[in-house]
Amino acid sequence: MKLDGRRESTNVEDRRGKRTVAAAGGLGLGGIIIALIVMFMGGDPSAVMQSSQGSQTEYVDDGQDYSEVDKELMTFCKQILAGTEDVWTQEFRKLGRTYQPPKMVIFSDAVNSGCGNATSASGPFYCSADETVYLDLEFFKSMKRQIGADGDFAYAYVIAHEVGHHVQNQLGILGQAHQQMAKYGKDTQGYNQTSVRLELQADFFAGIWAHHDNKMFGSLEDGDIEEALNAASKIGDDYLQKQAYGRTMPETFNHGTSAQRSRWLKKGIATGDINQGDTFSPSYNSL
Repeated sequence: MKLDGRRESTNVEDRRGKRTVAAAGGLGLGGIIIALIVMFMGGDPSAVMQSSQGSQTEYVDDGQDYSEVDKELMTFCKQILAGTEDVWTQEFRKLGRTYQPPKMVIFSDAVNSGCGNATSASGPFYCSADETVYLDLEFFKSMKRQIGADGDFAYAYVIAHEVGHHVQNQLGILGQAHQQMAKYGKDTQGYNQTSVRLELQADFFAGIWAHHDNKMFGSLEDGDIEEALNAASKIGDDYLQKQAYGRTMPETFNHGTSAQRSRWLKKGIATGDINQGDTFSPSYNSL
């Protein structure tokens, strides 16, 4: 991606190197790598987080000195978030609405969010309770090592997907979907299928951002789109389940297949038209 000279968002809080102490709860997720990656890009982090309501949180600075790679990644995150702010402000204006950008928290190891406590194992996530995207930079470093996905546009896709959940929240889609999921109850077919629809639409919105960011700034270079499509294919439920268990369990899919995720991301990039991102009206099997 071409990002030289691009502005950096001011809606970013750096909590790296700040230990969370005296916080209630915990995760105890263990070390099942594939299971953690399955949660990568989840719109509903409650499955991997315990409520921190009523807890007291204090951040203690460990005084770390960050590498050049970390500094570059931090700048990258700020620039990509700024790009999403510019694009979605413009797109909401077309809809006669006002876009309120999300905050981004960069953390290391563990974090306390409005949705509860989480470790880096939960992957990047969006919390609608505090309208914040949470991200540990180590996740980018592990993408190539663990799922064979790498490249700056692949990383940008991660951020744009989470911001896509914020767009859903701003448009009222996320709240409606979560209400429907609550009626179904967890681990039911209806719950999982609604989750898939949310995730595919967030992929589409990530593509919308890429389309308009490129129109505004000429940001895309040869190979960028392929990087993102590769990342999307590597975090499909079917691909990850095959890696983890040697088989797929379609009834448990909650993010979409590799083909679905790539298709909706590609559709957003190609059209740039938010009106073509309805993942809720079509039959589930046609997604």
